Amino acid sequence: MSDLRIALDAAGAAEEAAVWLAAQLRNAVRRRGAATLALSGGSTPAAMVATLVSLAVPWASVQVWQVDERVAPDGDAARNAGLLQALPVLPRQLHLMPVTAAHLDAAAARYAASLPPRFDVVHLGLGDDGHAASWPPGDPVIDSPHDVAISGEYRGRVRMTLTPPVVNRARHRLLLVCGAAKAVPLQRWLLHDPLLPADRLRRAGTVVVADAAAAAALPPPAE
Repeated sequence: MSDLRIALDAAGAAEEAAVWLAAQLRNAVRRRGAATLALSGGSTPAAMVATLVSLAVPWASVQVWQVDERVAPDGDAARNAGLLQALPVLPRQLHLMPVTAAHLDAAAARYAASLPPRFDVVHLGLGDDGHAASWPPGDPVIDSPHDVAISGEYRGRVRMTLTPPVVNRARHRLLLVCGAAKAVPLQRWLLHDPLLPADRLRRAGTVVVADAAAAAALPPPAE
């Protein structure tokens, strides 16, 4: 079972997610001396990160990777890298996906070799078509035998992405879902719709933080 938390609006969901994430990072550092985090991109995660950097987190002991990235030049506005660069960490603590490499499959293998055996937290979003990470509907990347793989073109971009086994090995997953366009996909995900790429996410150990708009299609809680 996943842990579902509903906030009034997107700002509240971003704050709730940031507070939860900060607690997980502190716990990881306290228990193991370091924390490992993989972040997805997007506007709502940017609000989460903006709150996260204001909270008490032992950043010197945190290493950060990307969940996915568009194949685009450095500095391109489509890239997710800017989200990680907003974190108060040193460059050596940031592990950006090498999407400008000439040979993407080889670059994906190198990135896979840099991953921790098990992430403490992987943060994900939920697309209006039910995708998570860069697992587009119908794309074989979701069944890749590799920890990091290259998707086909999706919404105009080829992407590098972590694959389901890596995400599901994480101690915790954070699914942050906001907006009315996500209401039906979230409902379908909670009903285990196998047609959704996000259905590959392991429910145990997954915290879902949604705003009221994204939760609109869910049944009211039992009294």
